[in-house]
Amino acid sequence: MRGKLHDFRLFLQRVWALTLPYFRSEQRWQARGLLLAIVALNLAAVYMLVLINDWNRLFYDALQDKDEAVFWRELLRFSYLAFGFILIAVYRFYLTQLLQIRWRAWMTQHYLQRWLQGHRFYQMELARYAGASAALDNPDQRIQEDLNLFTSYTVSLSMGLLNAVVTLVSFVGILWSLSGPFSFTLGAQTYTIEGFMVWMAVLYCLAGSVITHYIGRPQIALNFMQQRYEADFRHHLVRVREYSESIALDAGERVERTHLDLRFSRVLGNYLTLMRKQKNLLWFTNFFGQAAVVFPFIVAAPRFFSGAIALGQLMQIASAFGRVQDALSWFVENYPALAAWRATTDRLTSFEAHMSGQQAAVGSLLRTTADAAGPMQTKDLTLALPSGRILLSGLNVQVYGGDSVLLQGPSGSGKSTLFRTLAGIWPFARGQAQMPPDVMFIPQRPYFPEGCLREALSYPESAARYTDAQLAQALQQALLPQLVGRLDEEDAWSQKLSGGEQQRLAIARVLLKEPRWVFADEATSALDPQAERTLYARLFELTQTRGGALISIAHRPAVADFHKSRWTFLPEPTGAAAAYRLEPGKA
Repeated sequence: MRGKLHDFRLFLQRVWALTLPYFRSEQRWQARGLLLAIVALNLAAVYMLVLINDWNRLFYDALQDKDEAVFWRELLRFSYLAFGFILIAVYRFYLTQLLQIRWRAWMTQHYLQRWLQGHRFYQMELARYAGASAALDNPDQRIQEDLNLFTSYTVSLSMGLLNAVVTLVSFVGILWSLSGPFSFTLGAQTYTIEGFMVWMAVLYCLAGSVITHYIGRPQIALNFMQQRYEADFRHHLVRVREYSESIALDAGERVERTHLDLRFSRVLGNYLTLMRKQKNLLWFTNFFGQAAVVFPFIVAAPRFFSGAIALGQLMQIASAFGRVQDALSWFVENYPALAAWRATTDRLTSFEAHMSGQQAAVGSLLRTTADAAGPMQTKDLTLALPSGRILLSGLNVQVYGGDSVLLQGPSGSGKSTLFRTLAGIWPFARGQAQMPPDVMFIPQRPYFPEGCLREALSYPESAARYTDAQLAQALQQALLPQLVGRLDEEDAWSQKLSGGEQQRLAIARVLLKEPRWVFADEATSALDPQAERTLYARLFELTQTRGGALISIAHRPAVADFHKSRWTFLPEPTGAAAAYRLEPGKA
């Protein structure tokens, strides 16, 4: 029991840690105002229920006494009460939804900023694909779906709990005064229980809550896994769409169907298990709810038939008992939502902890920026894989403006990893790296956002910074004259363009922005030899004219003509601390 209470306290602390930032943010006054308004409306709704409960006694007494005047008066009064309750219910719903969507919007912006800050989204994927035990699955699903579920569940459940507590406080006194004492004889002693109906409601609901928790407890873990399996299935569907051409060329439909069937079978299997657990819980909760309808009549019937209470009082007792029972049964009625809320909170908490841990883990590399005329240099630079295996160690190199360097070596030797480290996105590095300003990297597989071509060309800057003439000139220089007239055309350019066209469009970005230093990672591997020579000549001319340097990873001999130096990655002897060493030389 002590362990369960400890776990419950920890869970509440996690909920509080996720909730508090919004109500302390720059939107705190609007958030607090909405919350107070919702609380006030919940209190008003309970007050209206108290008035309706009292109306029950007057109305049914009028029916029993056949008092037509009181009947029509109370019927008119009910219309006022009903209209007031409807008005409160509508605005309570509207303001609750408004708080939920504003809270979700703030949390989404907050988590997007943290996820995208400092290349954390990239580092999380590295940990995931490296098979790290602490890797996080589907951060996109946690931001898109879990935040929505957390805000909606937190608001609805907390307001429901508040409503249940206030209802209990408001009606328990009414039920106590109406229920009267219950006396029974045990042996020679007579015992009297005051407020008998109240104690019966408490015992009825306490027993129901305990049984509900016992039956429904497995749903917490099942809800957690359901969200994960759904996200995995959706993620693979997106990958099939993104790599549709490659899959089609490889005739990989059968394999992808197998992978999708496997992921969907996990979704289906977990959901069927969850359904069975929910069915078991529904058996009990429905029985519990239906029994609660007649339970107060059964308990109060002896007093009614003895003439101790009138019909109006009986109906008022039943109504008050129903309100108290509803309040005490809040846990029973909301257990499925509580299970889903617990699972969602756990996923967001792990997301929060992973981002904080990722931030703490990065930073062993000291990366500085040189002045405009300064070199690119490294000092005691060590590169490692996510597994901890050392690729390079003790790397000390320098590149000055006017130089051009070609990196070559076997695949997997660390060439691209060195580029990633110099770019500041590789977290598994230590030592020092000094980079010059005004640098651009050209990856082998460039990224283009969906939208108009001018935005894809100027990415990540705004296209408004460049004139149509500048954009057209960059496309012409990159051997893409056929795209000049399509600047305002919207499309999925990563799928629309061929591999060679995508690489030329990436080079067009460089020619458009004219950086001093260019790092090209197999940037022309999909081009024909003549186009490769033409574009490399333009990149070399650009960097030399601007007083910078061109540093490339490439394997084709023709590319070496545009570089003055060659750095070769050579394997170290077996058993050495590092897998490769870098040997500088002339091209």
